Amino acid sequence: MKPIVALVGRPNVGKSTLFNRLTRTRDALVDDFPGVTRDRNYGDAEWDEVPFTVVDTGGFAGQVDDSFADAIRQQVFQAIEDADAVIMMMDGKYGLSPFDRDIVDRLRDAGKTVFYVVNKIDGPEQENALVDFYRLGLEKVYPLSAEHRYGLVDLLDALVKTFPSSTDAPRDEIKIAVVGRPNVGKSSLINRLIGQPRHLVSDIPGTTRDAVDSVLTHHGQQYRLIDTAGIRRKGKVSQKLEKFSIMKALRSLDRCDVALILIDASEGITDQDISVAGYAYDRGCGCIFLLNKWDLVEKNHRTVKAYTERLHMEAKFLTFAPVMTISALTGQRLQRIFQLVKEVYEQYAARIPTGRVNRILEQAMKDNEPSLHRGRRIKFYYATQASSQPPTFILFVNYPEAVHFSYRRYLLNQIRSAAGLDKTPVRLLLRQRSGRLEFKDTPAQREKRRAEKKRRTPSKRR
Repeated sequence: MKPIVALVGRPNVGKSTLFNRLTRTRDALVDDFPGVTRDRNYGDAEWDEVPFTVVDTGGFAGQVDDSFADAIRQQVFQAIEDADAVIMMMDGKYGLSPFDRDIVDRLRDAGKTVFYVVNKIDGPEQENALVDFYRLGLEKVYPLSAEHRYGLVDLLDALVKTFPSSTDAPRDEIKIAVVGRPNVGKSSLINRLIGQPRHLVSDIPGTTRDAVDSVLTHHGQQYRLIDTAGIRRKGKVSQKLEKFSIMKALRSLDRCDVALILIDASEGITDQDISVAGYAYDRGCGCIFLLNKWDLVEKNHRTVKAYTERLHMEAKFLTFAPVMTISALTGQRLQRIFQLVKEVYEQYAARIPTGRVNRILEQAMKDNEPSLHRGRRIKFYYATQASSQPPTFILFVNYPEAVHFSYRRYLLNQIRSAAGLDKTPVRLLLRQRSGRLEFKDTPAQREKRRAEKKRRTPSKRR
């Protein structure tokens, strides 16, 4: 496994800015007021060809009125415990804080390799500010400007020297995004799956702001779980920070393999649930519907069927998506999620040989011929799989625009059924091509075509 580096410090010292700098992303939200980062945020970084994982944490000491302060501190303690090295950040412009002393004392007791960094030092002329921080009894203090890269090389050179000489190569992983409207239980579900309270849980909408990654291994397979902010209707999104959070939630769908669409079953299926499902479908994700809080639903032997039928009726574009009832609170059926995710992913990443694709489509057209286009036969030449994730097929035809959407849907369903792709999105693209390569006609088709030609040809007078 790659070494883990935790970024800790009080609020607004620049942890998220350094996280974005190290990961070369904008995955951590940055703003001018404390408390923007609440959960641990994981990202991949590399220096001098040495890979490592960097963990952004919330501010250790929030404001008095911050209801999440205690939970954030627990998140910080857990991040320190899991880390191989810790970067403790302080604010060079603000100066030494009593909270800094508290954090330093705790880090000394943790027994970890710690790099003490004074951020917002933009050049040598500002390094005089470091003198005040040596009063903490530190042997080495690193000046840094996370925003402008000043001092970053020296810090990273020293950091990677503390890592083991060799690291395990990262294994293939399945990326899972947990999406849904606010307060349907996304963070509670992930906490249950990973076995620890890594993500903050609250009844207050908007608790989760970042798209937060958690990595775990289940039965030898590595998974990356991505918790996301609740996706609301545009008309109900007002705060700038919440807009950014929702944008990040949508971008998380772009990098996931399978989307777990979480629905609060106790409240029923809402229009916003269907909208969230539409976002996942538009981005070509493998999809699984999870009906959460099933323990709160009054049910009989037909309840599951009724929910499933209602869901597939409202989200007709996702009839292939499996539906599972769960309870993140009680743990009901949670361990089955990984098996279902694996089944969906195997289909999502499947490659079908070209010969098999063409045999499937040839048989489909024998069973059900396409209609004529302006009196001319629509010719299908050959098909091939262009890509996977999701499986995408290209069918070359002489008149692509003449193929009715119902017939296209028929061919797509035939591919699904014959190739065993019943749990994944499948795309069928039509491309124009002329040529002699085409599926062979059956005797019945040839006889039908001769009859049509004879009917259109006027009889000759003798």
